[in-house]
Amino acid sequence: MMRSLWSSASGMLAQQMNVDVISNNLSNVNTSGFKKVRLEFKDLLYETINRPNLYEDGRGNPVGIQVGHGVRPSATTRLFTQGNIQQTGSPFDLAIEGEGFFVVELLDGSFAYTRDGAFKLSISDYDRVLVTTEGYKVLSADEDEIIIPEELKEITIAEDGIITGLNEDDEIEEIGRIALAKFVNPAGLQAIGKNLFIETPASGEPQIKYDEDETGYGTILQHYLEMSNVQVVEEMVNLIIAQRAYEINSKAVQASDEMLAQANNIRR
Repeated sequence: MMRSLWSSASGMLAQQMNVDVISNNLSNVNTSGFKKVRLEFKDLLYETINRPNLYEDGRGNPVGIQVGHGVRPSATTRLFTQGNIQQTGSPFDLAIEGEGFFVVELLDGSFAYTRDGAFKLSISDYDRVLVTTEGYKVLSADEDEIIIPEELKEITIAEDGIITGLNEDDEIEEIGRIALAKFVNPAGLQAIGKNLFIETPASGEPQIKYDEDETGYGTILQHYLEMSNVQVVEEMVNLIIAQRAYEINSKAVQASDEMLAQANNIRR
């Protein structure tokens, strides 16, 4: 009877984490570039009371007896499906239509990757540098910072990431090309907050787009942002399911406790 208490308790803990994951998804429903997370479960070890066994003449037990010991969370899988594309009108708001990531440089010199294209211009040594909202530099395909000259006007960013502008003679001048990266297993990336991911052995090394003819990196849309791929109705349904699962596990704990109480009172 104690087994049922621990099994139900493991179910309550698992559903509590499930609600935590769903709540985080819902809280980021308006976060640009956010990718929703799904919690996965695995059952625990089984106690084998009687093994299935058949003899040559057909006698024996065709099925055995096994009792499980509950459930545990096994993984949080991030789903990199495309979010809705929303028009903003800002020339430095960029969305990726496809599987790629923007590459940014962190303060320690390491690289991070993001789907959030809400970029800004920051003044650095009198140069206008393309940065994220937190001030991290957006990198070009040459792993350099992207400097937007002040004298250029009508900045245009093409689908392949090439940045151009009009100089004082109204001639088109190329500034550089925004770097795009992709991974063999993007679900293996580690989220570090601020809409940023870093590579891990599970994600594999980043593959940077060096040639404009390379495919599989997606295309860049200027004046647009990719919004969160969280579906509120779907998450609310998942939340209700998690709440009911938590509730029924608590009922199982209560039933086990009542059975223990009745067993203790047999001699009275």
